[in-house]
Amino acid sequence: MLLAIDIGNTHTVFGVFSNEKLKADWRVSSNPQRTGDEAGTQLQQLLAARAIDASAITDIGISSVVPNLTDVYVDTAGKYFGITPIIIDSRLDLGIAIRYTDPTAVGADRLCNALAGFAKYGGPLIVVDFGTATTYDVIASNGDYLGGVIAPGIETSAADLHRRAAKLPKIELHLPPTVIGVDTVSSMQAGILWGAIDSLEGMIRRLQEEIRKREGKKARVIATGGFSEFIRRQSPVIEACEPTLVLDGVRIIVQRVRRG
Repeated sequence: MLLAIDIGNTHTVFGVFSNEKLKADWRVSSNPQRTGDEAGTQLQQLLAARAIDASAITDIGISSVVPNLTDVYVDTAGKYFGITPIIIDSRLDLGIAIRYTDPTAVGADRLCNALAGFAKYGGPLIVVDFGTATTYDVIASNGDYLGGVIAPGIETSAADLHRRAAKLPKIELHLPPTVIGVDTVSSMQAGILWGAIDSLEGMIRRLQEEIRKREGKKARVIATGGFSEFIRRQSPVIEACEPTLVLDGVRIIVQRVRRG
């Protein structure tokens, strides 16, 4: 079995694969103070709760955008599983060209999204990841990573608005009954959520225009991340949701690297 670890700024997601089948997955907070022993104990408890023998884990892959936590889980992999994990980055043999000025600057999660999205849907493809940041990654018809867009995430925008404006409260993120807010909370909800949806649709339109010029056809649009299902219900531009896309990408890359 393969343990895939997706370390994000807000959450860390674990997935256990048996060959290509995802057997179990979990989402926990990305606590920067967590030690290797704490992470190892937590992982063993999660595995035991799903009746998965830790000794059945034969490989580990890590996608991380939090360097300090990368080190924590590398320590955990060695100490609790006896495995040296594969750390996902652009220097691995991914089987694609990365058309970024500096390929090493592309986040591991974005590379995983690109490879897993292309493996399932082909190209051209736009993958939108609704996380701490909202990222748009563009994959060509031949699988090459063309680049993309990075924008503030939905929860990040809400938290920043609350933090920077003394009289604006922290709010729950759900759509109000009308776009015209009748109080501060509903006004913020409408602005943040409908603003995010309109931003998404405008960005997709712009990306599609460029993709048509490059590829001669329209790209498919898929989404992942915490808000992907919510956004899909509100916007027709999202054609499919893939909540475990980064984990799938980790699996694909680890299997490719191990095959040599």
